[in-house]
Amino acid sequence: MHYRRARRGTRMDAPSLHSPLPERFWRKVSKAPDGACWEWLGSKNCGYGHIRDSGSMRKAHRVAYELVIGPIPEGLVIDHLCRNRACVNPSHLEPVSQKENIRRGVSVVAVKMALTHCPHGHPYSGENLYTNRRGWRYCRTCMRRMNRERKRRLRNTCE
Repeated sequence: MHYRRARRGTRMDAPSLHSPLPERFWRKVSKAPDGACWEWLGSKNCGYGHIRDSGSMRKAHRVAYELVIGPIPEGLVIDHLCRNRACVNPSHLEPVSQKENIRRGVSVVAVKMALTHCPHGHPYSGENLYTNRRGWRYCRTCMRRMNRERKRRLRNTCE
């Protein structure tokens, strides 16, 4: 084995895939003092760290959580409280539902979920709220107004 690694030009002290996962994992982490982010130094995809485990790739922040805190509860995902995708500091990671993770984000969906009123100032609550099958929210007052205007236009084009 070592002969082949030397011929390939691989360092002899480089972690092999036969090393235990925790050993390989912690070699690729840059721990910062004072509760700052622990930066993942290994391979990344879309900013998230990845590490090979038992023949498949796993996200590094999920491995960090499992190594330090324990198993991730069923049906939950890991949210980066620090918003740094390469961070593997377990104190910056929290298991939450997928919906909560999206709500905490900065995407268009998160911004729309945070809205409490439609663009015309009507509340997204109670009888005024309509939610379709896809989960999109609509203002019933504005929907009624748009339907009246559409019907009026259709009547005027048929005459």
